[in-house]
Amino acid sequence: MWRRSALIPARVPQPMSARDQAGVIPFRRKRNAIEICLIRNRGRKKWKIPKGFVDAGETARQAALKEAWEEAGLRGRLVGEAIGSYGYEKWNLELTVAVFLMEVTAAEDEWEESRFRERTWASLDEAMARLRKHPVRDLLADATARLERRRQARCSSVSFRRSR
Repeated sequence: MWRRSALIPARVPQPMSARDQAGVIPFRRKRNAIEICLIRNRGRKKWKIPKGFVDAGETARQAALKEAWEEAGLRGRLVGEAIGSYGYEKWNLELTVAVFLMEVTAAEDEWEESRFRERTWASLDEAMARLRKHPVRDLLADATARLERRRQARCSSVSFRRSR
């Protein structure tokens, strides 16, 4: 009799017409730098981002936030619309992942999938190195450039008034 390992979640896709998934590139600001959160299955080498299926009645934005919580124990807010997408094949299906930037507001020590997933915070360079063969890598580079432009715009919009 076949048994599922305790380390493998019981989430196998149900037959559906859409093969849409949503994911997040979670980030936080620390000491004027941006750190990216990556996850992986315990005992595995390959790092990735939180992502999963968009369930019936759910938007891609809702699914992205849900997956950040379930897979990484992260809460946050999405920054704008999806920054892009990537495709991959699994279970003999062509899957498409819409990717959002998520600014992390809370990170729990224990979460729904913490028994079989781990997370790490990395600088942009570290994250790019860990994702060197992952299709989200190009989106990560673009995302970081967007965040840097936003940071610079905020800094330059501060005006100083002379006292009279």
